[in-house]
Amino acid sequence: MISGTAQRVVIDKTGLTGYYDIALTYTPAGDQLPQGAPPPGAPAPPPIDPDGPSFFTAIQEQLGLRLDNQRGPVEVVVIDSIQQPTEN
Repeated sequence: MISGTAQRVVIDKTGLTGYYDIALTYTPAGDQLPQGAPPPGAPAPPPIDPDGPSFFTAIQEQLGLRLDNQRGPVEVVVIDSIQQPTEN
């Protein structure tokens, strides 16, 4: 789930297993701000604190995790071509 907000591939090297219920408080960057109105019936998003920590700072300070930039192999799907399906 961190990959979407970090806008890069995140590989878990913590060795932790299981699921955790966490609350992370941070100030989203301009490209992380929600777009448009929330869906009908959805709760309104909390107000944004302009003085809050960045996403990466919050990960480290609130969860005790550190995100390091590294280069390495990642799995990708390559689509060579795409065609409209034909009728049977």
